[in-house]
Amino acid sequence: MIYNKEYIKQLDRITRLKIINSVTGIKPANLIGTINNQGLTNLAIFSSVVHLGSDPALLGFIARPQTENVGHTIRNIQDTKRYTINHIHPEFIKNAHYTSAKFESEISEFERCKLTEDYIDGFEAPFVQESNFKIGLQFKEALDIKLNGTTLIIGEIEYISLPDNALVNGDIDLETTQSMGISGLNSYYALKKIESHPYVKINEVPEF
Repeated sequence: MIYNKEYIKQLDRITRLKIINSVTGIKPANLIGTINNQGLTNLAIFSSVVHLGSDPALLGFIARPQTENVGHTIRNIQDTKRYTINHIHPEFIKNAHYTSAKFESEISEFERCKLTEDYIDGFEAPFVQESNFKIGLQFKEALDIKLNGTTLIIGEIEYISLPDNALVNGDIDLETTQSMGISGLNSYYALKKIESHPYVKINEVPEF
């Protein structure tokens, strides 16, 4: 099957969303936890978290255009400058998935979707207690993407918590943490480690 630009434009909104959100392959499934200046918490599922650099340790994610009912995550981050990224595991996929609903800001997805707020080492933003892989970040920069009204949120990692047995020869084994992948809007995948290769140096590239 071949989709050209004209055909893609003619697709209904949901079909187009599912197809275009799937073409990159499996993406990380994460819950982003925030809190506003009034102490109200927010939790939302994202599949757009991406590594931006290791020194400083930066992660980015894409926030959708803000409306009255969409954008609580980015507004909270801009208010408090702290947020958390929490890996999703098989035990709470369904709970995590339904945080994508457009709840009013007065309703905490933690409470509504039966997930537990967890505060660690005085870090202001809430972690997800059910997650075994948690990251705390400080907000650094927001870059507006004019083509579609989205925003790239950039944060610096201040805290990482993961199982001791997830570190194997200096690498993080995501199969061990049972971190989930996501494709499209609603399809979840388990991750299985297939191979591991060394850091590549030019004089070590084998003959194929």
